[in-house]
Amino acid sequence: MHNRHRTLPLFAVGAAAAVLAGVVGCSPQPPAGSAPAAPPPAAPLAPFESSAHPVTAQQLGASWQPGCPVSPADLRLVELRYVGMDGTAHRGQLVVNADRVPQVVAAFAQLYGMHYPIAKMTPVEHYRDASDEASMEDNNTSAFNCRPIPGKHKWSQHAFGRAVDINPLLNPQTDAQGDVQPITATRYLDRDQNIPGLIHDGDPVVRMFTTRGWTWGGHWTDPHDYQHFEMP
Repeated sequence: MHNRHRTLPLFAVGAAAAVLAGVVGCSPQPPAGSAPAAPPPAAPLAPFESSAHPVTAQQLGASWQPGCPVSPADLRLVELRYVGMDGTAHRGQLVVNADRVPQVVAAFAQLYGMHYPIAKMTPVEHYRDASDEASMEDNNTSAFNCRPIPGKHKWSQHAFGRAVDINPLLNPQTDAQGDVQPITATRYLDRDQNIPGLIHDGDPVVRMFTTRGWTWGGHWTDPHDYQHFEMP
């Protein structure tokens, strides 16, 4: 999809998760005909946290190679909390351009506050040959990957670390020729489905990114790239 050595300050909001403890004991059954007890409230999410760190060519693996439009020194590994599909807090990683760290952190902090569900978040170098297709089929939210725009001799904004793909299996790219990326996502071409993590035009997630200066690929004419947000 379209689209190290200098220390970056820590971006952190909040503190570690609260630990909830309780004592479970035996209790008598409620009298017949009484209303069932209300379920216990869900544990609150841990406060949002993030941090950013320099990365090396070795850490970037196959996602970077000589000739890319940015060097490893231009990139940062951002670690942050996100809400998983199970509704609980998880810790993920995105590789982004150093000049986009504040914008990425601010956007994902707001997604976290919205309880927007993300399936997983790991850099694409964890997939064999940094395969974009494998990452998308795994519904993996990612950012940097040094690659051109498919079918064009032009760098994707992902090659600059200035684009993010969110829940790409649920939010595929499709073009006028009927090509779908990832190829396993045809069942999600119906954008009227109400599925957690599926992005609709006008959703809070779209409004949040676009009001912050990002462009959403779902607003493009050809292709429609529903997973893609970029800030060139």
